[in-house]
Amino acid sequence: MSANVSSYRSVRVNADLDSPLSRWLWLVKWILAIPHYVVLFFLWIAFLVVSVIAFFAILFTERYPRGLFDFNVGVLRWSWRVSYYAYGALATDRYPPFSLGPEPGYPARLEVAYPERLSRPLVLVKWWLLAVPQYLIVAFFTGGMRHGWCAGGLITLLALFAAVALAFTSTYPRGLFELNVGLHRWVLRVAAYAALMTDEYPPFRLDQGGDDPAPAPATDPATDPATGPAASA
Repeated sequence: MSANVSSYRSVRVNADLDSPLSRWLWLVKWILAIPHYVVLFFLWIAFLVVSVIAFFAILFTERYPRGLFDFNVGVLRWSWRVSYYAYGALATDRYPPFSLGPEPGYPARLEVAYPERLSRPLVLVKWWLLAVPQYLIVAFFTGGMRHGWCAGGLITLLALFAAVALAFTSTYPRGLFELNVGLHRWVLRVAAYAALMTDEYPPFRLDQGGDDPAPAPATDPATDPATGPAASA
């Protein structure tokens, strides 16, 4: 099992459970998060356009243009923070920053390793054919996607259970938190694969807990291309 865990390195999803959490703030987070939902609506349109451009870039050059890669990682990162704050997890009361970049101080964090080369043959099939089994699982977890994130499904159900627990006990059950983060981790791995950011197939494995067991990516997606692996090689 440890060998399998260490073998996956493309995407890291980490989260910290804030404590204490408000017993009733979750009732109005849908209102507080509206500005983020509006921005994410347009960001995800741009995400799809960038993914199409990246498809042709990979097909002809075997490379994902770094600026486009960083933008799409930023959209995933922003979506993860909003979901963690709102009804994807309800695991923090800290308002998400309006930022595409890494926010090390925020309790929900995402890293994606920048690939030096990507396969031309794989780019033709991985996002629609190879990813189909993963899509079926993710659909069960999310119940569909809206503005780039969960619109129902098991993840939202777990968040509602957490809301009830907060209302009556002021405590977020630790086991519920670890399971919820594990589901998000699976979804984000699939999202990165389907968006052509990696050729590493997402494992059929539920890695629960706030700390991602995968090793840290060799490349920080926020670094300048001149400091990336190609320059350091």
